[in-house]
Amino acid sequence: MTLTFNPSSYGELLARYQPKVLTSEQECDEAIALAERLEFQNERTPAEESFLELLTVLITHYEEAHYPIPEGDPLQVLHHLMEAQDLRQEDLVGIVGSRGVVSEVVNGKRSISKAQAKALAEYFGVDVGLFI
Repeated sequence: MTLTFNPSSYGELLARYQPKVLTSEQECDEAIALAERLEFQNERTPAEESFLELLTVLITHYEEAHYPIPEGDPLQVLHHLMEAQDLRQEDLVGIVGSRGVVSEVVNGKRSISKAQAKALAEYFGVDVGLFI
């Protein structure tokens, strides 16, 4: 059985919750709480699905504006990934190059080449753009 979108039900949701662009932490918290209730509801109607998607857009917009993710330079990304996986310079020998090359890259004396960026991305399972 396929449920169809009911504009009347959606209108009731909009009237009840009156979603708008979020301008405060409290509004964002309230929107998150409502989104979580809908997300964990066993069965959602198509109107509830659409309303949940709207809430998600509003929450994402607020969070991106108020909590931007800073861009790290390739060396910072490398240091972070090494720390997160408890790696030492020696662990990157053969991936980045010789012991000397690894030391120069990790210590910022040599920039990460495209070939090294590709190898590091494969090794860490991340996008190569993080190292370029």
